[in-house]
Amino acid sequence: MPTRLPAAAFTLIEGPAKVTLHVNGQDHTLSLEPRVTLLDALRERLHLTGTKKGCDHGQCGACTVLVDGRRTLSCLSLAMSVQDTRITTVEGLADGERLHPLQAAFLAHDAFQCGFCTPGQLCSAMGLLSEGRPHDDAAIREGMSGNLCRCGAYPNILAAIRDVRDQA
Repeated sequence: MPTRLPAAAFTLIEGPAKVTLHVNGQDHTLSLEPRVTLLDALRERLHLTGTKKGCDHGQCGACTVLVDGRRTLSCLSLAMSVQDTRITTVEGLADGERLHPLQAAFLAHDAFQCGFCTPGQLCSAMGLLSEGRPHDDAAIREGMSGNLCRCGAYPNILAAIRDVRDQA
């Protein structure tokens, strides 16, 4: 039988609430309904449209961002739940005009055919590489298995990630 938490364990939030999101090194204070996802806050309120809305059910990975360096599906995360964290979107990967090595490798290997899944692929690959060096192609494929590419650029994406892994 499930254990019931006492009613005092919950804080009911009704209506918009102030939420401060630390995105790509900048704080943004927003007034959001508690049900707003991180994805919608990024795209619709902060106009960071690099993060894509794909399936909106956490199955395609197009909305992947980094939260405190960990891969996170922004369509399944409530914006309120990621306050006091560091959120990195694809817009935050480059250093000004200088591309991140992973972005440069994606370009070099033509790993972004239609480009729709690319932001999620890049953020997921960043997370994968920071979690530890995937030792072989099978580990890269397994680590990236949550990100779907409708164009089938998987060999190119694999080559790009392998290049960056081997450069470090």
